[in-house]
Amino acid sequence: MVNHENPMTKYIELENIGSGGFGQVVRALNNATGGEVAIKKINLQGLRRKQLTLNEIMIMKRCRSPSVVNYLDSYLLGEELWLVMEYMDGGTLSDVISQTHLSEDQMAAISRECLQGLDFLHLNHVIHRDVKSCNILLRTDGSVKLGDFGLSTQLTPEKSRQCTVTGTPWWMAPEVVMRQPYGPKVDIWSFGIVGFEMVEHEPPHWNQSPASAKRLIATGGTPQLRWPKLVSALLRDFLSCCLQTDEERRWSADELLQHPFVTSAKPACTLAPLINSVKK
Repeated sequence: MVNHENPMTKYIELENIGSGGFGQVVRALNNATGGEVAIKKINLQGLRRKQLTLNEIMIMKRCRSPSVVNYLDSYLLGEELWLVMEYMDGGTLSDVISQTHLSEDQMAAISRECLQGLDFLHLNHVIHRDVKSCNILLRTDGSVKLGDFGLSTQLTPEKSRQCTVTGTPWWMAPEVVMRQPYGPKVDIWSFGIVGFEMVEHEPPHWNQSPASAKRLIATGGTPQLRWPKLVSALLRDFLSCCLQTDEERRWSADELLQHPFVTSAKPACTLAPLINSVKK
């Protein structure tokens, strides 16, 4: 599954652009093309980490879409796996949310791009399971793509539901925290929470511990905006369609792409000035 060449002869590392429990992400230059790439360096120690990484490579290789961060190659250096991906030069949606106030037009364009990615994954029977603003990546041309498939899972005819409690607590759907069997619509709930982030700059229960947040998600019903009158009725309705506690009543990505809030969205290129101003 991996390239046996030495990546150190192929790429020049430029800077560290992120880190997490898995390891680090660096920006690098491809010697042959002069193009920039992102390299996710994953420490493979531990069987679970190996399984998750194998899963991530398989899903990224299979799921090629303009709405998903593009996988390029992978290399093994001892106990470290290098996952080479396209470099998203605009940072993350989380950066934008923390530094500026989004207009509803901008929220609508971002929502459409993300939902196109989720619709593509769900049609291919993949659940992302970690949709949040820091896993939504941007380019300075206005592109918006889903990234980080480290917790994703591939559904099969034999296993069309999952029960594992996986994800980041504040973005988890009620059925996940309650350990009920779940399907792709958990990603829709998580994206509804991203909608909250875009409006309020943080998810509901952000000031709570992970355990308390999970308890409140399990018992609190649909989260409510703190200042609902400051947003349009259309956006409130869109968030309500994402955040139905009953999975059956929650809209799918395909249905949400038909929602008036999304169908009125401007082209993604209109996001370029916003992304560039935040990057500067």
